[in-house]
Amino acid sequence: MAKTNNKSPKAYGMRDEQDVLSAVRDNGNGISFIRLVFPDILGRPMEFTIPGSELAAAFKDGKGFDGSSVAGFVRIEESDLVIKPDPKSFRLLPWEYRGFDEGIRWREAVMFGDILKPDGGIYEGDSRAALKRNLLRARKEFGFDDFKCGPELEFFIFPSSREPVPADQGGYFFSGRHGEVRKEVQLLLHRMGIATEYDHHEVAPGQHEIDLRYDSALEMADIGMLFRYMVKKVCRMHGLYATFMPKPINGQNGSGMHVHQSLWKGGRNLFFEKNGPYHLSLLARRYMAGVMTHAREISGVLSPWVNSYKRLIEGYEAPVYIAWGQKNRSAYIRVPEYQPGKERATRIELRAADPACNIYLALAVMLAVGSEGIRKKYDLVDPVEENIYHMSGTRQKKYDIRVLPRNLEEAVRVMERSEVVREALGDHIFHTLIANKRREVEEYGRSVSGEFDKQVSDYEVQRYLPIL
Repeated sequence: MAKTNNKSPKAYGMRDEQDVLSAVRDNGNGISFIRLVFPDILGRPMEFTIPGSELAAAFKDGKGFDGSSVAGFVRIEESDLVIKPDPKSFRLLPWEYRGFDEGIRWREAVMFGDILKPDGGIYEGDSRAALKRNLLRARKEFGFDDFKCGPELEFFIFPSSREPVPADQGGYFFSGRHGEVRKEVQLLLHRMGIATEYDHHEVAPGQHEIDLRYDSALEMADIGMLFRYMVKKVCRMHGLYATFMPKPINGQNGSGMHVHQSLWKGGRNLFFEKNGPYHLSLLARRYMAGVMTHAREISGVLSPWVNSYKRLIEGYEAPVYIAWGQKNRSAYIRVPEYQPGKERATRIELRAADPACNIYLALAVMLAVGSEGIRKKYDLVDPVEENIYHMSGTRQKKYDIRVLPRNLEEAVRVMERSEVVREALGDHIFHTLIANKRREVEEYGRSVSGEFDKQVSDYEVQRYLPIL
C-alpha cells in the first residue's frame, strides 16, 4: 500500500449507476479496478476484481463466476452464478497502489451486489438477499421504514497468525499497545464515509474494540465486512495480525459483537415512548420478547463456530443466560438507561453475537425473531439487574431464566427445529448452514477430547486463528 493520494475524488455516497460510472470514467480519479465483494454462507468475504471499463457491462448483465467453489453455494453441475453490483454500495479505497515501475499507479473501489442465477432470478444462497427479504417483509407488515443497527466489534491483535500471543498486558480502558492502529483504521474508514464512535483497549490482553456509528441494516452489514477487512489490512501493513476469532486465549474474555438496534419510521424512533416502562414502547417490548423467546434458536447463526461457545461460558462477561436489564452486563439483552433529550438513542443491545459471524444472516434473524414478537404480541418478562452468574438455581427458576446452548452441536439441534429461523434464512441457506455446521462439529469431535468442553484446544487455534 502506497501513501494516501492527496487528490479527492468522490469516495462514497453514490446515488445510481450513472453516478458511479461518471466517477470511474473520470481519468483524473485514477480508478482502474472495481473489487466485487460478497459473503459466503459462513460470512467470509469472497471477491474478484474487474477493470473499470467492464463496470457498465456488470451493471447491465452482471459478472459471472463459479459458485461451486464458494462455501454454501451451488453444486458443480449448477455452478454458474452472476453478481450485479449495487451502485449505492460504492466506496473508494482510501489509498493509491503503485507498481515497481514509478509510472504504474491505480486506485480501486469496492462494491457489493446481488447474486443472481443465470436466468436472472435471485439466488437462494445469497446472504445479502436474505437480509433484504426480511427487511422488505417487516416493512410491509409493520410499516416502519428503517432497521438501524450499530455493532461493537471486538478483536485481538497478535504478532502473527500462528499462535495467540498477546502483545501487551493492557486491560479495559487501560494501558495496552496498538492504539495507533485503532486510530489509523478509523481515519481510513472515515475517508470511505464510514463513521465510528469510540475506540479503546478491551478487557483481555491484546484485545481491542472500535464502535461503528449506527446505520441502516443492509448498509451496516456491508460496512461490517469492510470494517473487518480494514482492521486486518492495517495490522498486516504494520507486521501484525488481527483476528475476530471468538475465543483465542484460555482464561481471558473472548470477542463479542454487541449489536445495538431499533426500528424507525419517518425519522422517529419507534422504540421510544416517554411514559412507557423503562421509556420503551410496546413495539420495542414485544420486539425484545421475540428476540428472547427465540434466543436459543438463533444462537447457531449469531455464534456459529465451535469456538464461539468457549466464549459463552460463565465468568467472562459473555451472555450465557437469557434475560434482560438496564445495568446488567451478564444479560442477553441490555437496554441502555434513558437520558432526557436523547430519545433518538433509545435502543436495545443484543450481546450474544460474535464478530466472526455472517453479519447479514445475523441481522436477518434478529429482525425475524423480533418481528415474530411483534406479530404474535409476546409479553416481555421483568428485567433482572443482579449478576445472574451469582444467582442460585432456584432464583434463576423464579425469574424463568433459560440458558443459551452450551455448544455448537446443541445450537444446531435447536436451530434445526426452528420454523422462524428456517423462514428467515430460506430453505437453501437454512439446510446448507446446518449441514456445514454438523460437519464442523463432527470434525471437532474426531480431533478433540471432551476435556476441552470449556477450554480452547490447540485444534481450534490451528483451524480458526488463521481464517477468522
